[in-house]
Amino acid sequence: MPRSLRVREECIRAVKSCLLRNGFPSQKILAEDLGMAQSTVSHFLNGKPVDYANFIEICRGLGQEWRDIADFEANSEPEDVVLVRAKVAIVFEGFPSDRFANANVRSTSHKTLSQQLHQALSAGGHEVFFINNSSDSGSYLKRCDYLLLLISEESAASEMVLEQVQLAKELHNLTAHKPAILPILVELNTPLSFDLLSYLAGIQPWLWRGAGDSFKLLSQILTIIKEGRTSLTADHELAVEWQVITSTKQSIIQPLPAAPPELPGGQVELTSCFYIDRPPIESRCYETIAQPGALIRIKAPRQMGKTSLMARILHHAEAQGSRTVALSFQLANRKIFANSDTFLQWFCASIGQELGMLEQLPKCWELADLIGSNQCCKAYFEQYLLSESSKPLTLGLDESDRLFESPEIADDFFGLLRALHEEAKRRDIWKKFRLIVVHSTEVYIPLDVNKSPFNVGLPIELPEFNSQQVQDLAKRHGLNWSGNEVGDLMGLVGGNPYLVRLGMYHISRQDVTLDRLVKESATEAGIYSDHLRRHLWNLEKYSELMEAMREVVSVSQPVRLRSELGFKLNSMGLVKLDGNHCIPRCRLYQEYFRDRL
Repeated sequence: MPRSLRVREECIRAVKSCLLRNGFPSQKILAEDLGMAQSTVSHFLNGKPVDYANFIEICRGLGQEWRDIADFEANSEPEDVVLVRAKVAIVFEGFPSDRFANANVRSTSHKTLSQQLHQALSAGGHEVFFINNSSDSGSYLKRCDYLLLLISEESAASEMVLEQVQLAKELHNLTAHKPAILPILVELNTPLSFDLLSYLAGIQPWLWRGAGDSFKLLSQILTIIKEGRTSLTADHELAVEWQVITSTKQSIIQPLPAAPPELPGGQVELTSCFYIDRPPIESRCYETIAQPGALIRIKAPRQMGKTSLMARILHHAEAQGSRTVALSFQLANRKIFANSDTFLQWFCASIGQELGMLEQLPKCWELADLIGSNQCCKAYFEQYLLSESSKPLTLGLDESDRLFESPEIADDFFGLLRALHEEAKRRDIWKKFRLIVVHSTEVYIPLDVNKSPFNVGLPIELPEFNSQQVQDLAKRHGLNWSGNEVGDLMGLVGGNPYLVRLGMYHISRQDVTLDRLVKESATEAGIYSDHLRRHLWNLEKYSELMEAMREVVSVSQPVRLRSELGFKLNSMGLVKLDGNHCIPRCRLYQEYFRDRL
């Protein structure tokens, strides 16, 4: 066993890029998290020899497979560590066997692969568990070593799968980097959602194209687990790059008048003909974002189209000559919220990385102990991001209400945003800074009215679709609906954009009729079962929220809840706020949660 190892020269750049992706805005923060000297981390990142044990530990911290980046030319490779018995979770989202005839045909080969993996791993002495529909999937993820993520057309759009991947990624960053996520694309021909791609960024995927790949896949998975490796290899014939799967940069083109139905999930693509305008919201946002020092605040519950609208505003700004950056706080690891200094370093580093100006950040943070993180952040913007020669910068901040869970950070950060917005009134350099803040709920933490960005700028509150917009969407799906059919669907799900689109998608594909959809909507056989399970899974994590939702659906009158509980249920999209009272957002939720809770 060698006493020291170093990163191969050709891997240094890629390893450095892993810092931010794994929640470490600086070398100092990584060193503190690992409990080792900053000089050791610096030597590692610059290709200098470090102690063998430290090399392994830093690789774990950065989510890297140490065998793939170590330089063994001067040392013999140490013996492999054999993992005798691993706990392996397989995430696979298919369709219940009696739901859709068409879907059964599509998913047969996918189910066969998941069964083959289960049999091969079990025969190898490993403990295997399917967590597609399991109520205790969260507890199993906390103790498993590997997560085999089978990404099919169905799982790519599954809300439950997205929740499980998010939890696995958080656990990976907090608990000795377990579980290791191994993504396998299964005959995938549809684009992945922005959120799923973001959670899997930096993780090597493989592509299973059919039964001919099964033996190669099974044997390699067994070898990877036997050797204790934490990632799929990049040089295997099944390996693919995320860039090959989908392109993250798109420009608006005129959509085709008759496009095939799109399975809804996350942001609606810029090119999609299934995005429905809600006049005059879009035109007002486009007009406002072109103004110096603009600030737009978009508020709506989950799955109402906030991110899709933000993407269109950013695209409009880019067409007007602005640089644009979209940043979702949902992608920040929990360790980022340790304190304001760490959070602001991550915030600046995320923007700097997107704009190719990450190397200048350490210079601005040298005086953090003297002048504070807010001043360092401001200096970074002024000296580099908004320099005299640069174009305007439009920044979109999604999932901003995640900061409400950390009141001290929220108070500092939102105060900083307000101060930067006010700077545009007196300094030309800040006129080039435009801001879009997206959040799902009311601000339920106390913020100084003079420091809050939530009472300035253009406020946008996205409403549900009205019957005319639902009828328009039906036509785009090729459905010749009358007012009665529109009324039947809206009577069940209201004007919720996601639920309306999901229903129309399956009806237009002839997976289900409207009558059957309404009758089975609140059951496990219905098309909304994945969506409803995800909500139930989230409620079960927080006993107070579950009890509050139980109270809301158990009576026919509006219920008065504590403001914080009402705001959170509203942000989840489960209730509507009627003054200080709450009512279920739609009949679907009323029926499902009254039965389950």
